[in-house]
Order: sequence, then C-alpha cells, then structure tokens
Amino acid sequence: MDRIDVRGPRFGAALTTVVLAAVLITGSGPLLAFQAVVFALGAVAGVPRSPYAWLFRVAVRPRLSPPAGFEDAAPPRFAQCVGLFFAVVGLAGYFVGPQWLGLAATGCALAAAFLNAVFGYCLGCEMYLVLRRTAG
Repeated sequence: MDRIDVRGPRFGAALTTVVLAAVLITGSGPLLAFQAVVFALGAVAGVPRSPYAWLFRVAVRPRLSPPAGFEDAAPPRFAQCVGLFFAVVGLAGYFVGPQWLGLAATGCALAAAFLNAVFGYCLGCEMYLVLRRTAG
C-alpha cells in the first residue's frame, strides 16, 4: 500500500485549482486537456507518480518540516479518476459541444479542487470511502 505525505494532495489540488480557473477564464480546451493528462497519470500510475506529486517532492517538500502524517494513496487516486471523468466530459463540451457542458464540468472539478486546496476536504476521497463502506 502506498503511503503519501498528507500535504502533497493539497499542493496538487492548489495547482489544479489554478489550472481549472484559467480554463474557465480563457475557455481553453487545450489547457483542460493538459489537466486531464495530469489526472490520468495520477489515476493510472498512482498519485505519488503524478506530475504535481513530483513537483511537490522535488521543489516543495525539501523546504518543509518533516510530515506530521501519511495517508493511504488509494482515496486520492480515486479522486484523480473522478477529476479525469469531469475533465473528459469538459473536453467533450469544449471540443464537440455544447459549450455549457465544458463550463459546467470544469466548474465541478474546480469546486472539488478548491475544497481540497483551501479546506483540506477531498470530495473524491470521501466518495471513495462511502463506496468502500457500501460495497463491504
């Protein structure tokens, strides 16, 4: 089981918030495609091997005190899958239409990333836990 520094996903969520806000401001489908690739790498390769986790590990974590705690990487990995779903739906809206679908899907992903970045509340992680409890 992968264990990750609890600060890493919040850092990734902060970067994701900035990218998704830029997508909404500019209407840039290619920028959303970039974020979809980041989500896909986190979902497929695992959160510790995502680009934002690498940036955290190389540029941020060495400047911080040792982590106070670690968490299971499975819930954040599931959250990356949820983010990927919304990014793909958003891409369909931006490139195929209707445009409002791209805006709405990007807005949903932005709201979830913002909650994690600012309040440390990971919606995708909570969904993972509910599904695990429900499935037994």
